[in-house]
Amino acid sequence: MKYHIWTEGCQMNVADSERISRSLESLGLEKTAQADLADVILLNTCVVRQSAEDKALGRLNSLKPLKQANPELTIALMGCLVGVQGNQTFQKRFPWVDVFAAPSDPLPLLNFLQTRLELEEAELWRSRVDSVLDAEFGVSSPTGQREVSENLPIVLGCSHACAYCVIPHRRGRERSRDAQKILREARQMVSEGVKEVVLLGQIIDRYGLDLADSPRLPELLSMLNEIPGLLRIRFLTSHPNWMTDALIDAVANLPKVMPHIEVPVQAGDDQILTAMRRGHTNAQYRELVARIRERIPGVSIGTDIIVGFPGESEAAFQATYDLLADLKLDVAHLARYSPRPNTYSARFLPDDVPAAEKMRRFRALEDLQEQVVGELNAHLISTCQPVLFEAKTKQRWRGRTPTNRLVYVESDLSLRGQERSVKITWTGPWTLIGELAD
Repeated sequence: MKYHIWTEGCQMNVADSERISRSLESLGLEKTAQADLADVILLNTCVVRQSAEDKALGRLNSLKPLKQANPELTIALMGCLVGVQGNQTFQKRFPWVDVFAAPSDPLPLLNFLQTRLELEEAELWRSRVDSVLDAEFGVSSPTGQREVSENLPIVLGCSHACAYCVIPHRRGRERSRDAQKILREARQMVSEGVKEVVLLGQIIDRYGLDLADSPRLPELLSMLNEIPGLLRIRFLTSHPNWMTDALIDAVANLPKVMPHIEVPVQAGDDQILTAMRRGHTNAQYRELVARIRERIPGVSIGTDIIVGFPGESEAAFQATYDLLADLKLDVAHLARYSPRPNTYSARFLPDDVPAAEKMRRFRALEDLQEQVVGELNAHLISTCQPVLFEAKTKQRWRGRTPTNRLVYVESDLSLRGQERSVKITWTGPWTLIGELAD
């Protein structure tokens, strides 16, 4: 049997798909990049933006002819489009879908596939499924080989409930995972070739708050830092309200924790921030950035911005523009506001910024950030940077610096999984080019 997975959305979705991929392969299925060759198709969906939901629905509709041509084809819908409470409307709307699964839950698909097996095969399958479920995100790769950098979720769901955000409704309340299980999974990943783990959580700084006697994120980072063979650790996403001095110090002092922090601000105007239910001000965010930069020299900082939130005047947008222009952050993930069902903003705040104006503001920030990052990267010309190489595309090896900058190097050597010194010879806003310096 062959399977095909289509993934849209955040790195948590990517981690979920990676988990299911390894699970299916450990149960004997073979991956295919072509949906029309698959016996099992999984769509792992996102609904954070209307555009992501539209893309998922379009993909889902495109599978109907495949199901009609092959009734034995298994089609599964997973992720935020389904949500933790299920989606009865979609089950009626898309009768060609066999399985509906909540985010991070492979069990419905595995159980359904078991029903397609003969009795003896089903019993053997069940024992294998139990071991897969027990492993959670630490399912071993059947090939014994994984990616150089892989995601490791440590907090599932979110309880913060920003006014615009659908995640609490779709992924459920915040749940921290057991620290010992996380450490065991990380060691397993390293034994299969992983050199960098990226810890994931909607508000990762809150790790451990919901568990009795659990280490917090700084302590967990310290434990992971001791794993032999692990070269790098990253984490995302942070929240200004929960980024403590202890966490900043952990990044500064632990050699394997990379100096790159993703801490979204979402807007630069205090009234908009209040309407968003963010819980912080423009000044507090600026102070946090200054504090991070003081304690972690050379740190890169990423943020998220939403333009066109209800009530965003031109003056409010200008405050956001000025914030980015002043702080000169290394990354800015930009999005246009779209109301999401069941969120506070969708229910109570009018979507009163015209689409054309949202796009104008989006483009203005896009142009600004391209200029900012281009200038920041230009300072790296002729410097030597430690690069962890991940894969080769044509004749160029791709890797990343500690500050998460993408670097390409032409080389006939096998560099996968190696951390090498690279002299930067060319810079652009989004990528760097260099040559091996060692």
